[in-house]
Amino acid sequence: METPSRDFPVVGMVGGGQLARMTHQAAIGLGQSLRVLAVSPDEPAPLVTPDVVAGGPDLASLRALAVGCDAVTFDHEGVPQEHLRALVADGVAVRPHPDALLHAQDKLVMRRRLAEMGLPVPAFAEITAPDQVADFAAEHGWPVVLKAARGGYDGRGVWFLRAADPELVRELLDAGTPLLVEEAVEMFRELAAQVARSPFGQAAAWPVVETVQEEGQCVEVLAPAPGLSEERALEAQGIALRIAHELDVTGLLAVELFETAGGLVINELAMRPHNSGHWTIEGARTSQFEQHLRAVLDYPLGTTTMTAPVVVMANVLGAEKTPEMTVDERIHHLFARFPQVKVHLYGKGERPLRKVGHVTVLGSDLGEVRRTAVLAAHWLSTAEWEDGWSVHTGTQGLGDRA
Repeated sequence: METPSRDFPVVGMVGGGQLARMTHQAAIGLGQSLRVLAVSPDEPAPLVTPDVVAGGPDLASLRALAVGCDAVTFDHEGVPQEHLRALVADGVAVRPHPDALLHAQDKLVMRRRLAEMGLPVPAFAEITAPDQVADFAAEHGWPVVLKAARGGYDGRGVWFLRAADPELVRELLDAGTPLLVEEAVEMFRELAAQVARSPFGQAAAWPVVETVQEEGQCVEVLAPAPGLSEERALEAQGIALRIAHELDVTGLLAVELFETAGGLVINELAMRPHNSGHWTIEGARTSQFEQHLRAVLDYPLGTTTMTAPVVVMANVLGAEKTPEMTVDERIHHLFARFPQVKVHLYGKGERPLRKVGHVTVLGSDLGEVRRTAVLAAHWLSTAEWEDGWSVHTGTQGLGDRA
């Protein structure tokens, strides 16, 4: 077999999930190779990319991934700091650098640093004893949000407490879970500001989006955030760009924000491609996945302008009961009704509430675009049309009786 040309760079990505899968797809168009570190060959990325290192985020596997790579980056934050620093000591270009990534790995470190920067964050405190939650609430009021400082995503590792629960706190502490508590922020909605930054220092920002959450998990992304004033949009982008600069982030940075009566409040940080940016594959001139590759390799960054006035992304979540109709059959029916919908499936097995794909719809009318995206995602999840459409007849409102 002919050896691939080394005229183009190789990027190593820690993790074999859907973010790595979609980054690989972006790399193809640039002539690049994406090597992934995956625990299992049936993860989303190994199903589509030939360059796979088997293993988890242990140092030996990370070093095997890094051999011959021009940069190493991530599709998740679950990598021990000491291993990343060993790679840096080996001369590997780890992007983002462990010093920056720590702020996406540890919520307490993140909160303290952002507070020092004078950026808007909720009141918070470290929790090392069960009675400290009630002490915090005595000052800031109930309810409060208890969080695992490390790990946790899509609502996991988060507990919304309306009253003291010392037994829960004691159990978590005894299990070795580092904890913090935050005031519960009264908000109108959640926003996300996503930017990219290169080692050279060039930065680019996409339009600020609204993220719609259910049970702590993102179900829709609306781009641009409807009704957001230009002043507030610029403020959100400015916060993200400042964080990227002061923390020396390389690659993507997503800043999740609460919009409140008093202004914006920072919720979370992610330093990798992010669910809030999936809409950019079709909806922006440069997708988040291509931009991440450009950024970690120090290429000039691409333009982030939108390709349509309105873009809506809806996540396809596994249903409570897996439909008898195959996914392929569901796609056939979806395309027959909505040929304009763009579908991205991740090659993951279906189980309740698991993200197995997403759909994207572009247009000019938010109501129409959003309705189509939600219907399409629901159909792919359940093989049921929420509006009564019958796949048997192509008619609406008659169901199986037609």
